Amino acid sequence: MVYLLSSIIAFLLIILFIVLNRLYNLKLASLKNKKSSSPNVKKILSKFDELLLDMIAVHDSGIKGVPAGKEGEFYKMALLRACDIVGSDRGSIMIYNNDDGLLHIIASRGISDELVEKIKLKPGTGVAGRAFEKGEIIFVTNPEKNPDYDGYMGYDEQTEPFVAVPLKIKDSTVGVLNIHLPKTKNNFTDLELKFLSILAGEISIMAENINLYQSIEKFYFELVQTLAKTIDAKDSYTGSHAITARNRAKKLAERMNIPEKFIKNIEYAAILHDIGKIGIDDRIITKPAKLTDEEYAQIKKHPEIAYDILSPIEFLSIVAKIILYHHEWFNGNGYPEGLKAEEIPLGSRIISVIDAWDAMTSDRPYRKALKKEDAINELKNGAGKQFDPDVVDAFLKLIEEEE
Repeated sequence: MVYLLSSIIAFLLIILFIVLNRLYNLKLASLKNKKSSSPNVKKILSKFDELLLDMIAVHDSGIKGVPAGKEGEFYKMALLRACDIVGSDRGSIMIYNNDDGLLHIIASRGISDELVEKIKLKPGTGVAGRAFEKGEIIFVTNPEKNPDYDGYMGYDEQTEPFVAVPLKIKDSTVGVLNIHLPKTKNNFTDLELKFLSILAGEISIMAENINLYQSIEKFYFELVQTLAKTIDAKDSYTGSHAITARNRAKKLAERMNIPEKFIKNIEYAAILHDIGKIGIDDRIITKPAKLTDEEYAQIKKHPEIAYDILSPIEFLSIVAKIILYHHEWFNGNGYPEGLKAEEIPLGSRIISVIDAWDAMTSDRPYRKALKKEDAINELKNGAGKQFDPDVVDAFLKLIEEEE
């Protein structure tokens, strides 16, 4: 991983040199070819400096890397800079999704949320789809007369000219940068188009790095999931319990208006929260009778074992903490650290309720499942003691909806 990051940084430094060299040549060319008055020369230099600052801002973000969960912020910032280059208040960045084979808008400006959600293009369809497929810049001067236009945005109003710039790395295209021409202008200048092309190159590099990082994340998660499935061989309840827990965790987190980027961590925690049982004696896990104090002390170690397994994996570090504290009690009587109330991560409080519900409503080696009404009463009685009252309230509403 260190070698990979070093290679990426070295590659980006080379790109920076190329970009600055191109910009220097552009500046010289502008000055050599300009035959008008000094104020116009100053205007060109001022515009150049402005564009250069925009380019550096995007490049700095790229060279620092994009933290997990912050990909959307990078794309929004890059789009804002691209719009600033030409003074536009309307544009989008579309990235190709390998899962469905479509181009999705992942950053937009001046486009309604409804349209952003609606627009998904096949490569080769619409202006952006054609730019993606051909790997060429397409400039549309009269959108309403262009047969491909409807496939790009799907709206009839504000059909100002725009440019679709493919996001390319060598022979691979990862998306499209679409920028609309401001109403105050008749056309993009050559300088603006060159800057947009260079900026598109920077965005492409980061898009490729993001895809690479997500692939690595997926590999690690699948690896850990495979490890978690070995628990199923020890305890059949745990295996099926993890699937149900994930579905409920996602729905509950959404009901509690938790941001999407945090919901994924809670989902992962729901799947992996019992992975620490790998380190517990099989005889204790499957014992059909009540556990002794010594055996219970062993069971109580599974959150810390899970933390030790998951915390070294960077993108699962937050997940590891959620799991570490999912047996803490709201009143401070839980384990492993005796945290209470808001000291306990919200994700842990959510997993705590879901875990308890599944345990109560499932047959276990030492007892039969509780009736639904009895399990509901147990949660209500535990609210403010073992469980966060707000989480219990939201969870019970979710259970009602499932009926």
